[in-house]
Order: sequence, then structure tokens, then C-alpha cells
Amino acid sequence: MYKFIAVWLAAVGLTTAACAQQKRSMNTAQTNPKILVACFSATGTTARAAAMLAAVAGGELYAITPSEPYTSADLDWHDRQSRSSVEMRDPASRPAIVAPDIRPADYDIVFLGYPIWWDEAPRVLNTFLERCDLRGRTVIPFATSGGSGIARSVAALRAAYPALQWKEGRLLNRADEKSIREWLVQLGL
Repeated sequence: MYKFIAVWLAAVGLTTAACAQQKRSMNTAQTNPKILVACFSATGTTARAAAMLAAVAGGELYAITPSEPYTSADLDWHDRQSRSSVEMRDPASRPAIVAPDIRPADYDIVFLGYPIWWDEAPRVLNTFLERCDLRGRTVIPFATSGGSGIARSVAALRAAYPALQWKEGRLLNRADEKSIREWLVQLGL
């Protein structure tokens, strides 16, 4: 009988220790999430914001790169025949990108950055989202803009990709380290 009780107590002790270790591992993952800052930037503005975000958040920076870089003529929004104008008029447009060399499964949180074009995310972002499976990751959008807010672009992304775990996004126009740190605190990071 004593042997049975001793074996039973040992089993309970091992189970309790294993559960405590698992809880510690889960808490560590929550307090030190692996962060990816992926962004598309045609002129460098969004890239600068992304670099600052990656530095402050301790994340890895990744550039979403179109196969064919955008030229100034491609970005001329006054020209209805410019590449960006044509892409943005066609919701099904998926500009080719350089094959992503990241594994989204390696990250807990993905910050997704882009310039706002025509009050939306550029179509190249759709290409990226459809090439990289971000399900199970927390996705936090950020953007830069010459005059538009981020709300409409985020609403469109959420509607197009409802399976993703979206968090509230933010414009990072003229962002500095202090404002980014405050945002990260608001996000619980």
C-alpha cells in the first residue's frame, strides 16, 4: 500500500512539475514574442518607419519587394495610366514580388507596413498576404500616408483576410521612438 501511495505521489509530482514548466514556457513566449516587421515601401518613407519600429520592438525587419521596382513614373498618381494607378483600379491585381524568404510560423507577431495608396494598401500587400500564411500570428498593420488615415485600408484588409488575427493599426507618419514605445505598451508588448 505504501509503495502504491509513493508511486502515486511521484506521478502527481512529475505531472505538477511538467505543468509548471509548460506554464513558464507559455509565459516566456507571451512576454518575449518573436516579432517580424514586414513592410512594402516604394519611396523609403515606410521603410524608415519600419526600421524604427523593428529597432524599438526588437523585431526582425523584412522588406516586401516587388519583382519589378516602382519608378517615379509608376507612382505618378496624376497619370491614370501609371502602373500604380492601373493596379489600384483593379482589386484583383496581384503584382509579382520576390519570393519571400521568411517562415511566418517562426513569429508570434507580424507588424505589416505599407504606404497608403488611394486610401488603401497597395496591391503588392495582397500578393504578400496570399503568398505567406499568417494564420495563427497576430497581425498589426501600420502605414504612412500623405493625407489619408489608416482606417479604410485596415477595414479592407480585414475584410479580404478574415482568418487573420488583426489588431488595431496605426499611422506612423513622423513617428519617433517615444511614440512607438507608447504604442507598443498600448498593444501590451
